[in-house]
Amino acid sequence: MSSLSPAERILIGLGITEPKDIDLEAIAWSRGAAVRYRQLENCEAMIVGSQRRAIITVNNSSIFVRRRFSLAHEIGHWHHHRGRILFCGSREIDNPANSALNPEHQADIFASDLILPDYLFRPRAARLKRVTLSAARELAGEFNASLTATLLKLVKGNSFPILVVCHNEQRRRWFHSAPMLPGWWFPREELDAESFAFEMLFGSAAESSFPRKVGAGAWFDFRNADRYEIQEQSFLLPNQEVLTVLTIPEEGLG
Repeated sequence: MSSLSPAERILIGLGITEPKDIDLEAIAWSRGAAVRYRQLENCEAMIVGSQRRAIITVNNSSIFVRRRFSLAHEIGHWHHHRGRILFCGSREIDNPANSALNPEHQADIFASDLILPDYLFRPRAARLKRVTLSAARELAGEFNASLTATLLKLVKGNSFPILVVCHNEQRRRWFHSAPMLPGWWFPREELDAESFAFEMLFGSAAESSFPRKVGAGAWFDFRNADRYEIQEQSFLLPNQEVLTVLTIPEEGLG
């Protein structure tokens, strides 16, 4: 049990053996935090508490998976940063661009482990032959998680040669790679017109139902990148952003 995260220890301590049993309101209550939902301005969630009791307030106008991650994020703050008053906006919660030392990053990791615990997630991910948006959405639905959080968990699991990258119209906002990928698989700062993601963000292209092949030079600028063919699948995020899953071929793993 030494490899379990703090969130997983809580879940196992409560006897949770199925994703459907991850009741975040009940988990918060078991930790001394009451949960309420109401309209919040410029804030996704907040927590106010003493050393023993807290009240977590979640924005009730957000979509379900967003409210769920926000609640798990605040439970993470209660675990790691007890005694502090924290107001978490949309840019703080579930933001993969946060640095590792940022308290918001710590709360995000806790939230991911609470909603998508490895001891339940990994056996299900192991059944996948490859990562597609369709397969990831099925996993996300089983855990009541967002597609982005599910894809990031698949990246972290290091069972597939994938990276996930997010762009807005100006530049790359963030990316995460499976640890198995060599460091030269570092995506370009700006979207290339040859990528399908570019067509989706700047044109009228619809989301593809399956990954499509593209020359690696459309995404990477290392020497001889064009001798590789990678797979790309993208979907639109709010605020004019596009998230892309790139699958690297076996011959590109070094």
